[in-house]
Formats: sequence, C-alpha cells, structure tokens
Amino acid sequence: MSWSISWSWQAAARISAIAAVEGGIVVSNGLELVLIESDGRIRWTVKTPFKVHSINYHNGVLAALAAHGFYVISTTDGSMLHDGRSTYGGFTDVLSRPGGGWILSGKEGQMHLFSHEGVGIKRFETGKVRRLVGWLDREHILWQSDEGKLWCGRLGNNYSKRCVEDRIWSWVSRLDQGRLLLQTSSGEIWEGVPHPFGWDHIEKLQSDSLEPMEGIRCGDGWWVLGIEGLLYHLSGLNNENDTTLGQNMNLGDLLQKVTADSMVTATRNGLLRMWKAPHLANSERESRFQAAAEAALARNWDERKVMFDRARQAEDEGRLSLAVELYQALGRQEDVKRLLKRQKEGGE
Repeated sequence: MSWSISWSWQAAARISAIAAVEGGIVVSNGLELVLIESDGRIRWTVKTPFKVHSINYHNGVLAALAAHGFYVISTTDGSMLHDGRSTYGGFTDVLSRPGGGWILSGKEGQMHLFSHEGVGIKRFETGKVRRLVGWLDREHILWQSDEGKLWCGRLGNNYSKRCVEDRIWSWVSRLDQGRLLLQTSSGEIWEGVPHPFGWDHIEKLQSDSLEPMEGIRCGDGWWVLGIEGLLYHLSGLNNENDTTLGQNMNLGDLLQKVTADSMVTATRNGLLRMWKAPHLANSERESRFQAAAEAALARNWDERKVMFDRARQAEDEGRLSLAVELYQALGRQEDVKRLLKRQKEGGE
C-alpha cells in the first residue's frame, strides 16, 4: 500500500468542516475559512460572521452553512458572492446539483433549491433529513431520514418521494460513483448501488466490527475513518496484509476525498493531513474523463425508461443492431453481449 502523508497543517482554532476544492481543501476553523492548495500553500484566508458547519464546492463557488444562513463564496479570493439566505431553525446539509445550483436540507423537514449564485428557487416538504446522500440523476436525490431510512425524491415539476426500503441504517456514506456504504443497527457494513425504486446491487462486506465516522471511495476502493481515528481499506479487511493507516496517530473524525489519489483527514482540534497515493495517479486521470463523460451523457430515469422500452421493442421486432445501440447507451453490457452473440448466430 503506497498511501503516505504529503503535508500537514495546524489550524489556529477548532475545525468544524472541510471540503475538497480544485485539488486542494477548504477548512472552516473558528471564524475563518482557509483554502489550501494541493501542495499545502495557502490561497486565501477570510473571516466569517458565524462558524461554518457545512461546506460544498461546485464550479468555482463554495456553498457554506453558518448559523441559520446559507452563503455562496468565490474560490478565487474568498469574496462573498451573495448576502446569504436563512430559514427558521437553519440548514443542516448542502450538496451541489448536477444541473447547477444547490440543494439544502432544513431542520424543519424541508429541502430548498437554490441557484448557483444563491437565489432561492423552490422548497419541498420531505420530513427531517439526517443526511443528503447524493444525486442519482438531475432530478432524483437520495437522503437518509431522521429515523434512518433511505428515501428518494424527484425534485422536478411534479414533486414526489418514496421510501427506498424499510430497513433502518445507523450510518450512510455519500453516494460516490453510483455506490454507497451503509451500516446496520447491528454493526454490519453493506455496499449498495441504488436506483430510485430500490437496488441494482447490494451486499454485505466483511467488516462487522467497524464503527465508521466517514467513508469515501478513492481509486483503490473504499476508505473508512473509524471512531478510534484509524483509516480502514474495506476491500482488504480480511487480508493478512495491513489495511489500516494512522496507527498511533489519531487521525480525528473528519475525512474528505480530494481526488482519486488523494484524501484529507482532520482532527477537531485542528490538525489536518493530506494523504497521497502515487500508484493511483492514473486512476485520478481516468476519473476525470469518466466524470466528464457521465456529465455529458446524464439522463433522468424517465428518459432511461423510454430508451429501455425502445430497446426491448426493437429486440422483440428483430432489429438487433438498434437494440444493441440502445442497450449500450444504457450501460447494460450483459444485454449487449447477449444480442451480439445472437447476431453472430444469425439472429438478424
């Protein structure tokens, strides 16, 4: 395993939130925001009126939650781009939207849509949200409810929501590359590939003794920060080789993926560490290409359903070449292989 610490930084005050920004990291400590470049240099430091407790980044802009308010900040120089918006009780979590803008969860059981510049657009009644999990496409978002269940909401013109399943999870990671980690009340760790109506795939991992604080997916798989301050590589938990980082170091309880070959850990007391994995440099380059392709080909689930129905109809009518193209666009490789084999056997 080739992960090692490339640099560390000690904040002047207690760290309340971190977020990946353009290959570096932004840190909220005390009443300051600090943006640190990938090599450890400070790009800027700005004062904030309140302690920032949640941050998210997208396309040159930071979304920051502080007190009852929501603020948008330029990553160029830390300047405030919007005076801020507030809601009764305040906001609990924030994520960028695939099509631009932001989604925020409020303490009163609502989700709020904002433009990229911080202008309010729409509000939805969702029930209290423990965590925003991630977007399945431009309209469908997953969240974990206050009671621990996974919900999927369609935040389009016709708003709707449904419970993905009745299982209660004690902890859920962010969605990353279509996958997420979940922990049952008995301590078992599961990995799932969700869709708006259930699971494409879900399985239990061999890690039922782990108590996660946070989990991220890098170029070599899942890394989980345990409650005791160690980093665990999930794919190797049962291997004889050492699969932990941070022995005798207490890495804290904050973990953030920066790129496929870099991640950051931080203690609440202010010690931040940047981890690098040179052997994953190619994975980072490939992940950028994949992200660009996914953004260009993003379709919502209704469009995918229409395409799937067209593919099945084309297959039923014997138009196998068209069916192969449609299945290929949907990423259904098993169907593509099946029809290509049928074509070779003289099916078209």
